[in-house]
Amino acid sequence: MRRYFPKTLRYQMLLLMLIIVSIPILLTGYVVKIQAKEALLAEKQTKLFGIARLLDEHLGAGFNRILSEKHVINGNRVEKIKALNEELSHYTDVVAGADVGIGVGYYSKELDAIITYGPSSSYADKVGISIEELHPGRKVMETGHRMVEFGPLVRGNIMNVMIPIQRDGQIVGYIWANELTDDIQAQLAVMDKNIYLSVLIGIIVGIFLITSLTNNFLKDVEKIKTGLEIIKFDLNKKIGPLQGEMGEIAEAIHHMAQSLIDARSLTENIMYSIADGVVTVDTQGIITTMNQAARQITGFTLEEVIGKPYREIFCENHQFNSLLLNTLETGENHIGIEVNYPVKDKSIYISVSTSILLDSHNKSIGAVVVYKDLTQQHSLQEQVYRAERLAALGELMASIAHEIRNPLTSIKGFVQYLQNVDSIEEREEYMPIIIKEVDRVNRVIEELLYFARPSETYYSLVNINEILEKTLVLVQNKTTSHKVEFRLILAPGLPLIEADAEQIKQVLLNLLINAMQAIPDKGSVVIDTWQPDPSCVCVRVTDTGIGIKEEDKHKIFDPFFTTKAAGTGLGLAVVQRIISAHYGQIHIDSQDNEWTAVILKLPVVHQGGRQVEG
Repeated sequence: MRRYFPKTLRYQMLLLMLIIVSIPILLTGYVVKIQAKEALLAEKQTKLFGIARLLDEHLGAGFNRILSEKHVINGNRVEKIKALNEELSHYTDVVAGADVGIGVGYYSKELDAIITYGPSSSYADKVGISIEELHPGRKVMETGHRMVEFGPLVRGNIMNVMIPIQRDGQIVGYIWANELTDDIQAQLAVMDKNIYLSVLIGIIVGIFLITSLTNNFLKDVEKIKTGLEIIKFDLNKKIGPLQGEMGEIAEAIHHMAQSLIDARSLTENIMYSIADGVVTVDTQGIITTMNQAARQITGFTLEEVIGKPYREIFCENHQFNSLLLNTLETGENHIGIEVNYPVKDKSIYISVSTSILLDSHNKSIGAVVVYKDLTQQHSLQEQVYRAERLAALGELMASIAHEIRNPLTSIKGFVQYLQNVDSIEEREEYMPIIIKEVDRVNRVIEELLYFARPSETYYSLVNINEILEKTLVLVQNKTTSHKVEFRLILAPGLPLIEADAEQIKQVLLNLLINAMQAIPDKGSVVIDTWQPDPSCVCVRVTDTGIGIKEEDKHKIFDPFFTTKAAGTGLGLAVVQRIISAHYGQIHIDSQDNEWTAVILKLPVVHQGGRQVEG
């Protein structure tokens, strides 16, 4: 079907207009035809009912009056029919003769016979005949209602109107007036012919007018089409001159072309003025544009790069994976990636963003890279970073000196005192104190060594619930039982996780000790586990201790930061280091003077460390 549909605008419009004009005309003709037929039939019925009423008026008092005047009121059926026919047939012949094709007559219910049927010259033989049992005339005499009937009756295919004859409250017969339907159809055929002729003339005139209007319209369309073909290569060309709406369309195209000229100029100005470097390549990786900033950053001129392969200019003789070429090959965009970038005779540090270039049909036509020179900024950041590391190292040394100096001062004092003491009792009293201070120094050094150089991690599949239970045994004793209530809420069916059991035990031990030390009098520590999703498990340690002050929350993982008089400040720093080595996360939430909750999130499986054999 589509194969036969017009391809050009001219014939499509002609077809459309033909349909638009023809359908209303044809529908109008059809409606007129139906209405004309109905009007003709209604006019015929009105005329025939009028004739029937004339016959009814002519009958006067009825059949019995005529029979009485003819002195055959007591005669037999034949005599009565003959007497009535002699009286009425002349009038029915006159009425029937007034219109060609009309048939009229009387029917007596008592005699059950046709009394007259005019014109008598054609239907005298019908007089005296009784109508059939199913003849509609009998229904008229039974119901007393007039009727219109179409179909074959006494004299053939006719339209027959019948009215009852009512005298003294009784129906004594009926009168009919009919016309052959062939005559009616002939009149309808003449009407149809005239209607068809009018419709045909209307369609021909419509096609002529449409063709004239369409040709004028298509001439303007052709001018616009030709003009657009020219504007495609020269935006300064004009279309026209055209009138009316087509002139407005041509003017709108001129405005659009001027806007494109302005936009092109604006884009070129932006590309020239922008501080970031912009380089574009086509689908083959050939450099197509490079703005002023890009030339300044890279040191290349347009003559050196335009039309050259990007890989040859920026990647040759360099161990450099180009994000622009990666985007061109894979379609993956890169945003704000900082890299060392090889340029002419040097390497610079830049921030790179790449994306695919698309045309108006959303088809790839190449790729674009936008980069910002961060070399100077990066150098300043390196200087600041080194200064911060030196400052942090100074603070670290000061903290270490403080942590070690205090026990060393105590040791020195006790040793100097014991040099001049001969009492065994005093030596036995002070020697444990000296050993305790030495252990304190040793503990500080051990924690510092782990923080500075963590031990190697040995991964195996472990049950986090079992590690929790074993760790809790180490802190639950007679000393803590009267002060702290421990509650374990362990989720059943947790999967084994990939972890270093000893390091995780150290983490949990540090957290439990911190939780106990945070409870001044009596309180509780709740340890619960759960699995938020198949990839990880979570452990939470919640205490009802003194909490963490708001101003201290951002410092709790800093080395040597502590709020305890005897603390080293390395416990949570070591915990964070271990959790990070396990590719996990730690989060602390606290309400001052009320509670603290530490949440550990550990992956079930991860990559890293060494897997323990067996």
